[in-house]
Amino acid sequence: MTKLLRKLMDAAYKILEGNKILSRFKPVLGATDEFFFGTDKVTVGAPHIRDSIDLKRYMITVLIAVLPCAAAGVYFFGIRVIGLIMVSYIAGGVCEVLFSVIRKKEINEGFLITGIIYPLILPPDIPFWMAAVGIIVGVVFGKEVFGGTGKNIFNPAMVGRIFLAVAFPIEMTSEWRVPFADAITSATPLISFKGMGALASNWNLLLGNIPGSVGETCKIAIILGGIFLIITKVANWRIPLSYLGTLAVLSLVFNKIWPGSFAPPLFQLLSGGLLFGAIFMATDPVTSPFTQGARWIYGILLGVLTVCIRGFSGYVEGVMFAIIFMNIFSPLLDQMILGFRFRNAGK
Repeated sequence: MTKLLRKLMDAAYKILEGNKILSRFKPVLGATDEFFFGTDKVTVGAPHIRDSIDLKRYMITVLIAVLPCAAAGVYFFGIRVIGLIMVSYIAGGVCEVLFSVIRKKEINEGFLITGIIYPLILPPDIPFWMAAVGIIVGVVFGKEVFGGTGKNIFNPAMVGRIFLAVAFPIEMTSEWRVPFADAITSATPLISFKGMGALASNWNLLLGNIPGSVGETCKIAIILGGIFLIITKVANWRIPLSYLGTLAVLSLVFNKIWPGSFAPPLFQLLSGGLLFGAIFMATDPVTSPFTQGARWIYGILLGVLTVCIRGFSGYVEGVMFAIIFMNIFSPLLDQMILGFRFRNAGK
C-alpha cells in the first residue's frame, strides 16, 4: 500500500511539473506527501523541532491531545459542534491554500491545530457564518500578514476569537446554552459570580456540566490532553505550571481582601477558559518563549494579568486578553534571558 501511494505521489509530481497552471497547486500535494511520508527538512524558524519527528507529526500530537475536548463539546452541546469544526476547517483552510498558492510556498501545518482549537473557544450556538468570519480574520490578520506559520506573533485562533468578541459582543457574551438543552440559555459561572457572587459547584465545573465555550467546560478532558502533551514533551510544563500556580496564589490572597471581586482559587482554576488557555494556547511554540527562564516569567505574568482582568475590569474572563498581550512580549523575554545568560560572552 505504501509503495502504491508513493508511485501515485511521484506520478502526480510529474503531472504538476509539466503544467504551468497545475503547478500552482504543488504546495497542496507537498503537504499530502509530507503527511504520509514525513520530511528531511529542518526548521529555520519557530516552532523549533528538536527531535526526529517532523512538524506535521508534531502537530498531529497536539491534535490527538485536543480531541477529548472536542468529543466532550459534542457530548454536552450536540452534533452542531461538529458543524462548527467543519466550518472552521473549510473557511480557514481555503485561506491557507489561497495564500500558499499565491506565494508559491508549501501549506503551513499550523492550521491543523488552529482549525480545531478555534471552534472550541466559541459559544456552541454561534451562527456558522459568524464563526467563518472569525477564522478568516484570525488566519489572515493573525498569521498570514506576518508571513505565515512561524512568523506570527499572535495566536491566530485567539485573534479570531477576540475579533468576534469586539464585533459581536452580544452573541459572544450573553447567549450561553445549558448542556443537554436545545434552547435554554444561562450565565456562565464567571458571569454569575461577577453579577451575583454565586459560586458554581466544583464538581460541575470539573465535569463540564455548565454553560460555556464548546471545548472549555470539561476540565477532565483538558487535563488529560495536557498530561499527554507534557509526557510527549510537545508542551513545556513550565508555562502552565507557573501560570496556574501564580493565579492560584494571587486568588487566595485577593479573595481574603476583596471576596466580592475575586473568587476562591479552585473556582478560578476550574472556571472559564483558564485551563484550556494555559495548556493549549499559552504553550503555542510559535508565540510563546523558547528559553526556560522566559517561560517561567511568561507564565507568572499571564497569571497576574488574568487575575487582575477578572477581578478589577469589567470583563469576566481575562485569559484571551492576557495571552494576546503576553504574545507581544514573548520575544523580549527571550532576548532578556539570553542577554543575561551570555552577558560575558563578548568579553
